Amino acid sequence: MDRRAKHTLTSDLEAQGFELIETHISWVFLGRQDVFKVKRPVDFGFLDFTSLEKRRMACEAELRLNRRLAPNVYLGVVPITLEPDGSHRIGGEKDPVEWAVHMRRLREDERADILLKGGALTGAHVDALAAHIVAFHREARCDGETSRHGTVDVIRRNVTENFEQTRETIGDYLSPTQAAEIEAWQRKVLEDETTFESRIATGRVRDGHGDLRLEHVYFQDNDSIAIIDCIEFNDRFRYADTCADIAFLSMDLTWNGRPDLAERLLGRYARLSNDYDLYSVVNFYESYRAFVRGKIASFVAADPLTTTIVLSRAVEEARRYLLLSLAFERPSLVPSRLIAVGGMIGSGKSTVANLIADLLSAPVVSSDETRKHLMGHGPDESLRSKAWTGAYSSDSTHATYEEVLRRAGVVLRSGRPAIIDASFRSRSMRNAARNLAQARGAPFLMVECVAPSQVCIARLGARGERHESDARPEIFREFAASFEPMIELTQGEHARIDTSLAVDETKKQLERMLGSTAPPPVMVEPQGQEPESNADSTGKSSPA
Repeated sequence: MDRRAKHTLTSDLEAQGFELIETHISWVFLGRQDVFKVKRPVDFGFLDFTSLEKRRMACEAELRLNRRLAPNVYLGVVPITLEPDGSHRIGGEKDPVEWAVHMRRLREDERADILLKGGALTGAHVDALAAHIVAFHREARCDGETSRHGTVDVIRRNVTENFEQTRETIGDYLSPTQAAEIEAWQRKVLEDETTFESRIATGRVRDGHGDLRLEHVYFQDNDSIAIIDCIEFNDRFRYADTCADIAFLSMDLTWNGRPDLAERLLGRYARLSNDYDLYSVVNFYESYRAFVRGKIASFVAADPLTTTIVLSRAVEEARRYLLLSLAFERPSLVPSRLIAVGGMIGSGKSTVANLIADLLSAPVVSSDETRKHLMGHGPDESLRSKAWTGAYSSDSTHATYEEVLRRAGVVLRSGRPAIIDASFRSRSMRNAARNLAQARGAPFLMVECVAPSQVCIARLGARGERHESDARPEIFREFAASFEPMIELTQGEHARIDTSLAVDETKKQLERMLGSTAPPPVMVEPQGQEPESNADSTGKSSPA
């Protein structure tokens, strides 16, 4: 479709009540209830829409791939025909002169970035989003072809492309020292090939979304989540580490002034996916994603056709994104620390650990969940047996604690706080946790949960058949007899908390004990106008 035909199509659809939003790869026509996206006949190297057939195939790919996360939004691919009177018709019976993706228009007030701007995006939203993405990644394609894109060679090519494409302009936004620091650090991370190979070996490189930003996420009235606008035009930008997807969102939350929600998202995702090793690469991917967004903004700023208003916004965004890319390699806003939550079975350890996680926006590593994962079971599947036998034998418990501490160590190495939820019934278990903290140079605190025996037993008896913990009333006394009192810890390393009180009172105790040391919200006023609903406001430049 040439410029004249596009003008005619626009006039025809505007007469029917549609509004045109242009990006550099699409023409998006917004109606009251419907959206039609037409590919522009452009070739940017990383995409080629120069023929009608290529545009049809791209529309088909967009429909197929986006139905994975928004099945009720992407309605079909429809032809656009030219009628005898010279007007264009969507869904006509003549030979197609263009193709369009037909979408249901979504409500703008359901979009995550709009909710965030209005102060309405909550921790519950973030938790639901993490669970949604975990389920998506679990079912996403994972094979030799997708895995190949997780190799250091491929990632290094993408990183190098970023630096080469911004070589002439990055000085407009960063000092030479800052620009050199980002490049040196990202290249240094890629020297650790073992870490990235491990991500491939554990099936973490998959066919993901590729452009997972807040403006593509919608929280709908029926409690469902729709995520739109995945990258369809080049597979290599979707085939990536699952952490590269989730890090795009965490970066975006930080960019929008909510590092607390960013860290909550990472912690929830890690726990639900059993992927605490994402913390070994998340700083890299957050920096990488921020640099990509800065690069795209710099392209817009360099375009001679960019309007004054858009230019001003693009310049500001480029600088802020590139500075954010630099910040991700530096120490976290929240200091690294290890908090171990222990005590008798039924003493409320998991409740307390989760409350601390909310206070600190930190991940929880659960011994119950880790044990079941090592055994190949889901978190609420029963492994119940007699005390100290089967899955709860000495050898199994030792292996569980080793893995728990390994996972917590990965989190600490990323510069973040970690919380361990386990009984820590022996001195050796507690010493191992303390030694881990010391080895990482992180403060250590053992929070001991205490409650009267009858309260603990009542809680154990109230558990249903499917519960993350297999502990039940019949093993309480035997467990109590084996519990070694926490007398070896110093006063600064040990705190007791009474969990027999109401949860709100327990939370107040924790706030007094720990303080609210989550990354502080810093709301950043957006520049310019908000993008329209269902429209790709950036035009999806190359995310390499």
